[in-house]
Amino acid sequence: MAMDAEVDYFSKTVLDFAFTTQGVADVRRFVLSAIALAITTLTVLAPTAATAQESGHRIAVVDVAYIFKNNNGIKSQVKQVEQNLKTFDAELQAKRNELKNAAEKLKTFQVGSSDYTSQEEKVASMESKLRLDMARKRKELADREAKIYYDNYQHIAAGVKILAQHYKINLVLRYNSEDMDLQKGESVIRGVMKNIVYHDEALDMTPGVMQYLDKILVAGGEGSTTVK
Repeated sequence: MAMDAEVDYFSKTVLDFAFTTQGVADVRRFVLSAIALAITTLTVLAPTAATAQESGHRIAVVDVAYIFKNNNGIKSQVKQVEQNLKTFDAELQAKRNELKNAAEKLKTFQVGSSDYTSQEEKVASMESKLRLDMARKRKELADREAKIYYDNYQHIAAGVKILAQHYKINLVLRYNSEDMDLQKGESVIRGVMKNIVYHDEALDMTPGVMQYLDKILVAGGEGSTTVK
């Protein structure tokens, strides 16, 4: 089967089988484009296509951590959360200063006086509200960060599935491509604990998944496609 025919057939299969569209024509076009790009540019897996027919089983690997760390779309989303945190930190510092000033003012009143009681209640109220605002913001940012990782992992899984089905791959293993750094103990420990000690570079589908993600995230498709 010619590559163009394969991509056309595979794209239709993916639409029926891997995604639920929301009726947005632009998103569908971007998704199809992402699929075609990932398949046609991921040439490193192509040379082993013949062995798929001979062995009946094929294995590939993908570095999920590398994708999360280096994909520009994901980094942009994380950066927005970090920027929001910096803005909140500035607001928080201003509120802390207000609370500090209110506490200093409390010292100027005589203990037991009406002014002291009124100011004491004000300080307690300000402190309580500050703690509540901090807790709410921490949860909000944690939820936003969790959603970024959740949504993008779904996209990564979808990209892996697309490439695996196209190249008739039966199993895709997660691996860590990070090189051990003797000067960093944690890096050495992670390296020693790697599940995969060796793999042929031709089995790495990380570049294809990265290309797929680039297209999907540029399309702004997080809310427009759902992986089944």
